[in-house]
Amino acid sequence: MGLLIENIRQLVHIEEMKAQWAKGKEMALVNVLDDAWLWIEGDRIVDFGTMNLLDKDELLQGKSDVQFLDATNKMVFPSFVDSHTHLVYPVSREGEFVDRIRGLSYEEIAHRGGGILNTARKMKEISEEELFISAMNRLNEILFLGTGAVEIKSGYGLNWEAERKMLRVIQQLKKASPLTIRSSFLGAHAVPQEYKGRQEKYVDLVVNEMIPQVAEEKLADFVDVFCDRGFFTVQDTERILEAGQQYGLRAKIHANELDYSGGIQAGVKYNALSVDHLEYTGDEEIKALLSSETMPTVLPGAAFFLGMVLAPARKMIDAGLPLAMASDFNPGSSPSGNMQLIMSMASIQFKLLPEEALNATTLNGAYAMGLSSELGTIARGKKANLYITKEISGLSFMPYAFGSNKVETVILNGEIQTQKT
Repeated sequence: MGLLIENIRQLVHIEEMKAQWAKGKEMALVNVLDDAWLWIEGDRIVDFGTMNLLDKDELLQGKSDVQFLDATNKMVFPSFVDSHTHLVYPVSREGEFVDRIRGLSYEEIAHRGGGILNTARKMKEISEEELFISAMNRLNEILFLGTGAVEIKSGYGLNWEAERKMLRVIQQLKKASPLTIRSSFLGAHAVPQEYKGRQEKYVDLVVNEMIPQVAEEKLADFVDVFCDRGFFTVQDTERILEAGQQYGLRAKIHANELDYSGGIQAGVKYNALSVDHLEYTGDEEIKALLSSETMPTVLPGAAFFLGMVLAPARKMIDAGLPLAMASDFNPGSSPSGNMQLIMSMASIQFKLLPEEALNATTLNGAYAMGLSSELGTIARGKKANLYITKEISGLSFMPYAFGSNKVETVILNGEIQTQKT
């Protein structure tokens, strides 16, 4: 089956030669083709060009079962790639939202048994089927906001049975959803209440029992750790990452959200695919990242929702680093998976140019999921994950109009997606 999109006002973020990421000054570069067409066969982008050079008879010769889309006055973008979410969760946490309005900090709520521990208690009570249905609803929501790939973490179980439940649901989502999905085992998301004061025993459990089981059942693509003040130490983190390496699970780390934790350096040491949050990132952390293949990933939704200091995104890019931005979709600190909003926050709060914001939410996010050869730009041979906008004026309108959905048509794996009513 083929799909021809014609009369595209602008085909955005095209590549002739595939890049693994955009870094430093490259992040401000986005190739655009005016008055364009795009040809898709199966789930792949096959070709594109300008309308004045389109020979439709030649292109379609011998082909049947072809669909046509007219994109007059509309733009075509690669789908967003959201490289950090926790969207498999049992219940929302608006009660804690009100607690924060009343003045309690994220750490104070966690110390009282709220936060991650609160969700972990609920996780033990919910059925796998209920968990799957709620997560599918969230996936369908973000799909029609333009997201085509998403990483989903466990971490709300904090014991093997509940962690396994989450990971099994993520595996089911991979089969049921048209989105490209990667899973991360985050058993070290918080220290369970019963292990308070003997944290190393819980790390023993993660290292010696959980990670081998995850690997044996092939339940995750990555291993993750919350390395920060009040959570897991650098020593804990390195033990877990080393165990992950032994079982073929590459690292992705929560780091430096609450303090200069050493998590960024630990991630670089163990060749983490990404280090995420990064509110506390200084010269030493930037220096470590510059000599690595680790993608620094900022989560604007969490900083916005919690009223935290902003990560020095501008400083990191100006230093020559690549940068990804993801939603952190979760019930406690970022209850939104809207990557259009993340793109707006990138420009409004972090002072990224629209082109930089686009690279951060597409190509660099794809790298942070190990998928930059497949997703994140419009390139021949890449997977046909893209969206057609409504009639908008240009790329800058995407972050500018932060309160509206600019997406009109979603195409994933070469197929037009329709909303179920």
